[in-house]
Formats: sequence, C-alpha cells, structure tokens
Amino acid sequence: MSAGEIAGLVAAGALVLLVVLVAVPLLKLGRTLDETTLTIRQVREQSAPILTQASTTVTHVNSNLERVDDITGNAANVSSNVAALTSVVAATLGSPLIKVAAFSYGVRSATKKKREGEALADAARRDKEARRARRAARRAV
Repeated sequence: MSAGEIAGLVAAGALVLLVVLVAVPLLKLGRTLDETTLTIRQVREQSAPILTQASTTVTHVNSNLERVDDITGNAANVSSNVAALTSVVAATLGSPLIKVAAFSYGVRSATKKKREGEALADAARRDKEARRARRAARRAV
C-alpha cells in the first residue's frame, strides 16, 4: 500500500466516523420530531371536542344574553312606568297634602302664640296684683 492509499483509507475512516457521529444526533432528532408529531396529533384530536363544547357554550351564553336584554328592557319599562306613576301621584295628592301641611303648621303656630300670649298676660296680671298688694301693704302701714 502506498501512502496515498493509506491517506485515502484514513480519510474514508474519518468520514465514516464523522457520519456515525452525525447520525446519532440525527436519529435522536428524528425520534424527537416523531414524538412532536404524535403530540400535535393528540392535541388536535383533543381540541376538536373542546372547541365544539366552547361553540355550544357560546351559543347558550348568547341565548341567555338575549334573555337578559329582554329582562333589562322590561326593567327599564317598569322603571319609567313607576316614574310616571310617581309624577301622577305627586301631581294629584302633592298639592292638597302641601296645603294640609301648611294649614296644620299655621294652626300649631297660632295655638303656640296664643299660649305664649296667655302666659304673658297671666304673668302681667300677677305682676300687677303683686304691685297692688305691695301698695296696699305700704298704705296699711
């Protein structure tokens, strides 16, 4: 064997060694890709029912939201009817009630002033009688 053939054999051996060293990671990478493909397939198979259930749930939620919209509309209707009824009652009964309240306030004020006037008149009468009694006592002495 000549030196060129030996060099060729060494180069061929190095190439085989290099291919073996590169083949091991490539095989591991191939297994990893197979596992990834399997995982993606399983996720796709499991996500289809989940998406179907989510679609059904969204449909039910939309129907319930329509009901809530109806309920909200009815509540707004009731609120406006109550407001209208309140204004009618206030217009019908408010004025007479205010007049009754004002009249009763006037009667209370008048009776209070009459009592105060009577109390002042009683006090003035007692003072006058006391002064007369003192004058009579002074004259008697």
